[in-house]
Amino acid sequence: MSEASSIIERLAAGADDAPAVLAPERAALSHGALRRQIRAAAEQLHALGLGRNDRVAIVLPNGPEMATAFLSVAACASTAPLNPAYRAEELDFYLSDIGAKAILVAEGETGPAVEVAGKLGIGVLRLVALADAPAGSFRIEGGAIGPAAASELAQPSDIALLLHTSGTTSRPKLVPLSHANLAASARHIGATLALTPGDRCLNIMPLFHIHGLIAAVLSSLAAGSSVFCTPGFNALRFFQWLTEAKPSWYTAVPTMHQAILARAARNEEALAAAKLRFIRSSSASLPAQVMAELEATFRCPVIEAYGMTEAAHQMASNRLPPGQRKAGSVGASAGPDLAVMAPDGTLLQAGAQGEIVIRGPNVTAGYAKNPEANAAAFAFGWFHTGDQGVLDEDGYLRVTGRLKEIINRGGEKISPLEVDDVLMDHPDIAQCVTFAMPHDKLGEEVAAAIVLREGRSASESEIRTFASGRLADFKVPRRIVILDEIPKGATGKLQRIGLAAKLGLG
Repeated sequence: MSEASSIIERLAAGADDAPAVLAPERAALSHGALRRQIRAAAEQLHALGLGRNDRVAIVLPNGPEMATAFLSVAACASTAPLNPAYRAEELDFYLSDIGAKAILVAEGETGPAVEVAGKLGIGVLRLVALADAPAGSFRIEGGAIGPAAASELAQPSDIALLLHTSGTTSRPKLVPLSHANLAASARHIGATLALTPGDRCLNIMPLFHIHGLIAAVLSSLAAGSSVFCTPGFNALRFFQWLTEAKPSWYTAVPTMHQAILARAARNEEALAAAKLRFIRSSSASLPAQVMAELEATFRCPVIEAYGMTEAAHQMASNRLPPGQRKAGSVGASAGPDLAVMAPDGTLLQAGAQGEIVIRGPNVTAGYAKNPEANAAAFAFGWFHTGDQGVLDEDGYLRVTGRLKEIINRGGEKISPLEVDDVLMDHPDIAQCVTFAMPHDKLGEEVAAAIVLREGRSASESEIRTFASGRLADFKVPRRIVILDEIPKGATGKLQRIGLAAKLGLG
């Protein structure tokens, strides 16, 4: 198979009658039926006026239809999955920035996504899940978006997926990923995990996030294997799904693994019956103690990997036995070239700390409409991750910190300035700075230091309620500290880094 292949080519390998997509209490959708579903949806979208490189936002709950809708829309247009928890203000920004021509929502959806699409003049299409058919079966309903589009499927260079990633500015950056990028990443993950048609992934990750879309769904289907799509993470139902799905692996963020371990002792029967070949962890640092407990509980190796949106997910990974697994390390290069760089562009030797940089077929060609960000991110011919780290003598990477100020709340990346911008709209707030506060389970939590306008008053709960109406729940500060003055650096700038320690938080 060519290096530069499309999603459609990658999914052509699965045996016609082999299971592809499953879900709780649903019949399996075969690879053959999935291919027919993709082509039928593409024909519908073409007839409705959507074709190659037209941008379609998808706002759907987790589940098999979200997985097959992503694949089906990407087959003929460009997909932009969005978090269904976003508020109207966030949707207004994201839909505008994407340049969405249409939005795909659930049949009965009446929330802010539909309202904002109407306000912006974006066509609304509805996904009708076929409940009595195999998992992931659907049809699309809605009026024409424009004249019928040419009946062409996407090519390797076409944009398959658009996702925003929070940067150090208040404006999140838009990452376009081509079919070639996604196909390369699916191939890299499949090779790293030695996926075969006999494997099955239990997906508990959100499908508006690169981790779930590529590591769980696309890599599985590209290997000719299957993915069991849950409604989203639920520690109370995990062991029930484990029993029903009979997976050979699952992938998750560390906080999910910790929640699963907390319930393991109450589910000894499901644990005894489980036949996991391995467990994968990514999107945030996995504590060595959690890795050891997972391996002891599930009697299988835990593979920690390192990923980011701009790399279509995977950059480095530990290896399956007999390869090395190093606790505290995110592994060796697992697809793209991986190096550690000095500020002057010099590639550093093992043991030296610097910025982690990558290059390869899975890496985005550049942020959309953001030449300044691209000039910085692709300096010296490599993509700069904004993370710092050290490579050991075996080529295994240890991430030592973030150069950016992004808050990593259990794998969810949050731009502090985005939160600042919302808080500064509060009539009683004169000054604010959002920052990361240590958290024992999530790694980091969102906090904000605030100075009120003279003569005004506002409580922590009032400010949080204000933010809750304008931000997704995971972005709302859990701790708000009201001060007479926010500590400043030597130059008079407000400093996020180290602020939690200065204020005695965590």
